[in-house]
Amino acid sequence: MRVLIIENDIALGKTLAQLLGENNYQCDLAENLGDAKYYLDIRNYDLVLIGWAGSDHNTSIIADIKKDAHKTSVIILSEDSDKDSEIEALRSGADDFIRKPLDEDILLVRIEAKLRFGISNIIEIEDLIINPEEEKIIYQGNEIELKGKPFEVLTHLAMHKDQIVSKEQLLDAIWEEPELVTPNVIEVAINQIRQKMDKPLDITTIETVRRRGYRFCFPKKIT
Repeated sequence: MRVLIIENDIALGKTLAQLLGENNYQCDLAENLGDAKYYLDIRNYDLVLIGWAGSDHNTSIIADIKKDAHKTSVIILSEDSDKDSEIEALRSGADDFIRKPLDEDILLVRIEAKLRFGISNIIEIEDLIINPEEEKIIYQGNEIELKGKPFEVLTHLAMHKDQIVSKEQLLDAIWEEPELVTPNVIEVAINQIRQKMDKPLDITTIETVRRRGYRFCFPKKIT
């Protein structure tokens, strides 16, 4: 599970990142809205934690997250003790509201509950079903054997259907240390998708947009 932490209290942000990392979550830490928007543009998150301090509530970013990735859960971590702030957060689209100072055990349980009972990440487009949680692809009732990075590349592109995604964006979204791999790994993954899915099934799932990247285009018959 991938989590984005948006927290301008640097010490608290690092503490949260360490806590979640120790509990097998992949975390990115944004110390301001600019960094947060950058991460949200290049990666898919299962959960976003947003720290509120004082009167700076940043409700607009909740709307942005829900508009572009409605399956992503949002939890507000707030210093405010009044109920008005909690009402504001939930009405703005947040899925949960937790008051600071944080109890680490309670925070972890609330995160687990939210991810467990949140909206399913399953992608269904006509006869094609992609289940990221089980790393499974079903087409017309038959399971397709595609695992590892090719599966993750396909899933990321499907989540951004009809958008052009560059090689750099795919590397940042999928590889934990993208600087240690070459863009060629994307071409290899795309080729495996085409060999194991597109050609045998006589479909096109991904098209190359010259000099720009790739786009998920299913359903589209091969001509």
